[in-house]
Amino acid sequence: MLHVRRRAVAPYAHALRSTRCYATVQAGTKQHGFTLERSKSFPSLEFSAYHYKHDRTGADYLHLAREDTNNVFSIGFKTNPPDSTGVPHILEHVTLCGSEKFPVRDPFFKMLPRSLQNFMNAMTSQDHTTYPFATTNSQDYRNLMSVYLDATLHPLLKQSDFVQEGWRVGPENPKNDSTGKNDLVFKGVVYNEMKGQVSDATYLFYINFFQHIIPALHNSGGNPQKMTDLTYEQLTGFHKAHYHPSNAKIITYGDQPVDKHMEMLSEQLNTFDKVKVDGDIKHPISLSGAQTITVPGPVDPLTPPEAQFKTSTTWLAGSPADVHEAFALQLTNSLLLGGYGSPLYRTLIESGLGTDFSPNTGYDSSHGTALFSIGLTGVREENVPKVKETIVSTLREQVEKGFEKQKVDGLLHSLELGFKHKSSRFGLGIAQAVTGAWFNGVDPFEGLDYDNILSTFRERFSQGRYLEDLVEKYLLNDNTLTFTMAPAASFGADLAAEEKQRLGQKIAEAVKEFPSEEEAYKQLRERELELIKEQDSGQTADVDCLPTLHVTDIPRQAKKMELRDSKLDDKTKVQWRETATNGLSYFVGISPFKDLPQELRMLVPLFCDALMRLGTKHKTMEELEDLIKLKTGGIRFGYYSTSSPHDVLKAEEGFQIGGTAFDGNVPAMYELLNTILVETDFDSPKAHGMIKELLRSSADGAVDAIASSGHRYASMSAGADLDPTGAWAEQTGGLTQVKYVTGLASAESDEGAMFDLVHKLKALQGIVLQGMREGGFRAALTCGAEASGPNEEALRRYVESTRSAATTSPSPSSGSQQPAFSPTLGQNTFFPFPTYQVSYTGLSMPTGPYTSQASAPYAILAQLLTHRHLHHEIREKGGAYGGGASSNGLAGRLGMYSYRDPNPSNTLRIMRNSGRWAAEREWTDREIEEAKLSVFQSVDAPLAVNKEGLGRFLQGIDYKMESQRRSWLLDVDASQVRRVAEEMAEKLEKGQANIAVLGAEEKFATSEREGWHVKNMGSAVAPEAAA
Repeated sequence: MLHVRRRAVAPYAHALRSTRCYATVQAGTKQHGFTLERSKSFPSLEFSAYHYKHDRTGADYLHLAREDTNNVFSIGFKTNPPDSTGVPHILEHVTLCGSEKFPVRDPFFKMLPRSLQNFMNAMTSQDHTTYPFATTNSQDYRNLMSVYLDATLHPLLKQSDFVQEGWRVGPENPKNDSTGKNDLVFKGVVYNEMKGQVSDATYLFYINFFQHIIPALHNSGGNPQKMTDLTYEQLTGFHKAHYHPSNAKIITYGDQPVDKHMEMLSEQLNTFDKVKVDGDIKHPISLSGAQTITVPGPVDPLTPPEAQFKTSTTWLAGSPADVHEAFALQLTNSLLLGGYGSPLYRTLIESGLGTDFSPNTGYDSSHGTALFSIGLTGVREENVPKVKETIVSTLREQVEKGFEKQKVDGLLHSLELGFKHKSSRFGLGIAQAVTGAWFNGVDPFEGLDYDNILSTFRERFSQGRYLEDLVEKYLLNDNTLTFTMAPAASFGADLAAEEKQRLGQKIAEAVKEFPSEEEAYKQLRERELELIKEQDSGQTADVDCLPTLHVTDIPRQAKKMELRDSKLDDKTKVQWRETATNGLSYFVGISPFKDLPQELRMLVPLFCDALMRLGTKHKTMEELEDLIKLKTGGIRFGYYSTSSPHDVLKAEEGFQIGGTAFDGNVPAMYELLNTILVETDFDSPKAHGMIKELLRSSADGAVDAIASSGHRYASMSAGADLDPTGAWAEQTGGLTQVKYVTGLASAESDEGAMFDLVHKLKALQGIVLQGMREGGFRAALTCGAEASGPNEEALRRYVESTRSAATTSPSPSSGSQQPAFSPTLGQNTFFPFPTYQVSYTGLSMPTGPYTSQASAPYAILAQLLTHRHLHHEIREKGGAYGGGASSNGLAGRLGMYSYRDPNPSNTLRIMRNSGRWAAEREWTDREIEEAKLSVFQSVDAPLAVNKEGLGRFLQGIDYKMESQRRSWLLDVDASQVRRVAEEMAEKLEKGQANIAVLGAEEKFATSEREGWHVKNMGSAVAPEAAA
């Protein structure tokens, strides 16, 4: 997986508290071939860190001992890319395709269903590659650790895996009878992944910027135009040079004993000797004076063509190894750019110069020299020079004015609250942040010493003008790089033409290796068929060499969470989760919607944004943001919907309210929620302009957002006609929502339309408050038992205050009763996206409700389809970056998808035949067992404390239902799988499933689309056309 960027200031993130004391170990202590270099306790993070060196190889090993059962392992290597062929990225994929100890095809993916991991991946960053996993099962930890170590240090690196994952030239459909070159195409999983990336203008801007500011790091993910220059010999050479223990950083985290880890590590590392490695830390170009670069980029069809420039200005900002200065600059970044009230937001976005900050905006400490960039998207050409001018003038004004202590205190309060929060993935976050910083010269002990960092900051800040001096030192000079991406109408066509020319060149090179063209084309086809044969044989090969867990490792009894219910009054129900929360209280509330019209439902996301943007008659949003940071860990508004566990055609929707605060600040949190919900001023003179600003920001980059998650949008569209929650999800978060909002944005100059829009937003405000007044409002609170009484009293005052509040919102007319939802099957829809180089597919079909035993086998079937069929056919053989199946037990749907797919027609054929394939297969007990392990990875995944009990509160799934379904899932057998597979096959053969495909028309054959609905997303059209 390509990890484009990590912009973090060391791991100053959420912390999980513990009280365990770890024994002090003396530096110099030797154990299992490691020597302890140093150790230290970090009170704020509440863990102890032990830094070891492997005696024989010099490998760095950091163990973070903490009372957290979600144990983490990560091994990383410094992988400075020599060019833009993507060799680090392709190698990341190929290493996981088989190793000496585990010589099976694709052991990484075959381990997924043999484990209870809750995270397992590999990531290529700009200058390093990491392989992390997390699991709560100790045997699982040892199993995965053995696979990861052997995969990275002793991979097979077969040439067939290189051409599968990297690139090759081959027939698009090799089993067709064509013998010429007309069906020859570039193929390869990573090649198609990166073609998908370059369909994303946001990614293109960032990666082009990066290659100009730090050209020595090229493009680690790979530029498709350069990837086809990479040879197999270069790949194996890169592994030999970089994947060595002497070049490694290893991190373990959690409550498992370190000596067991060291024992396993030494067994692998002791076969190596210390070597000299490329640990070079790359730095940006020298900036002496103002430099300007402009590159072409794609045109976004959904936003006004005259306002599609992206531009930024960048300064060099010191060494990230100075953790104290890095921390201060990160806080400065938040003060200058964070929130609607920040000075640069006001002068750049609120002023109308652009629609959103550019993707490289902010302080970036992830390289040898830090960068500070500020920029905009959605800029008109004539305004491009004004962006830099405005940035500089705003910085000068802020330095003269000074940073307010209250704003700094608010950021520090948010940071302190973050440390108290019990995150379920704290260890992963720490491991990933530490690794990248460590490779670039940041001492992990210094970066983790939050107490020292904070005390140093407070001391320096108290002396006055500390942050102002940093801005003056680094940003108030003209040693800058101004980078601009200009929209080019021919950009997509130019890419296609270049690929066609390059393909012709590669075909010509291949022809030279054979006596004739005919023989060359024959051999290319036979090579493709040989690869398919090897891929197919891997599906049936013995994998007993791989370690595994068993169903017996899954507890039959679900862990029971102690919950209690109470009533504030005869209208308000409250669910309580009383547990250790480190002095924090978490609140979630639901105000129900009844018969909400679709036109208002589709405005709920904008309404939520408006609540956090407009301010009230007495307080600006800047003032409210300051209070939110000073008094809470954040407040939230959002749309809520859920299916009934008993009947998927019965559903409820509402308005969700939430917040987090220290126990002593809970009344202040409720006061802020009440103020914003009740008093937001939709009639202020600035309200229309702010709403237009929100619309422009939402519309800008919508095409890029879809490109990064196209399979999710396709699946949402496919599920929209199956049940109410599917329809509502599409209206509030799918392509329907995107089209609606971009249509509203294009009509922003129509004052009549804007007046009508504001009237509807005020109507929504009235509907939410009416829901609270008339009953049905319910709340869930998670806090310590000692805080329950004060929390209940604060909640009572909040509810009473909100119900009695006067509002200027129009009295909402009671919506007419909505007709009963009627599912529609057989809907096939194609969404043309002409700028996309790959496609995305989603298929959805109904199964049954959560409380029906008949629906449980579909969850097992979905995993079998993914791991035994779809991944193999769509990804390995088809070349898509991803493909699989999923089952949503609550919504009662089974879905299939493909992601960054070069051949959607082939994918649809595979999907449509998958039911029959599954129904006719003789499933083994081992295959059923692996599918169950896959299902329970998510069922039993650790929860953050604020999520505990929310399944019952939000979805109505109580412990009895959960336990019953758990038993059904554990007891599914092969006959039940065949039964639901036969049901699925019959539905697919009768066309009783809904399908959506997103992509360029030329990638999806016209003959394949016969009888399909084609829905164009439009191009900056009026809202009537977009609705």
